Amino acid sequence: MNELDRIDHSIIRELQKNARITVTELASRVGLSKTPCQVRMRRLEDQGFITGYTVLVNQSKLGHSHIAFAQITLSDTSSEALKAFNAAVKKIAAVEQCHMIAANFDYLMKVRTRNMAEYRQVLGEQISALPHVLQTSTFVVMENVKDAGL
Repeated sequence: MNELDRIDHSIIRELQKNARITVTELASRVGLSKTPCQVRMRRLEDQGFITGYTVLVNQSKLGHSHIAFAQITLSDTSSEALKAFNAAVKKIAAVEQCHMIAANFDYLMKVRTRNMAEYRQVLGEQISALPHVLQTSTFVVMENVKDAGL
């Protein structure tokens, strides 16, 4: 994989700000002409630095303003158990993020729902039913101070 230079980093930063920017505008902002900018974008995609383009949604406007973080401790952390957990958690729509953690618990997940009642249902019926879940702890967000996705 090639090293990224200043222009590559600039392209990535600009696309993170606005993935719908035209190639002409992007090229202007990073100091290139259109064709070399397109070539660099394609290379960044081909090499896996840019993995896709998406739209950021204001979840609160859609009625999903309740955020909780759930700590998950598993009863088994063998490779097979982790694979089973990982596959199953991907199927829960309310789980926005899930990270394996090096701590006194195994996973930390960000769960977004409409309200506490819905979170309680997701926790009780879906998260607690995931393979090998031994224990959960919940931390409810009181205020979203900084979110890179907004």
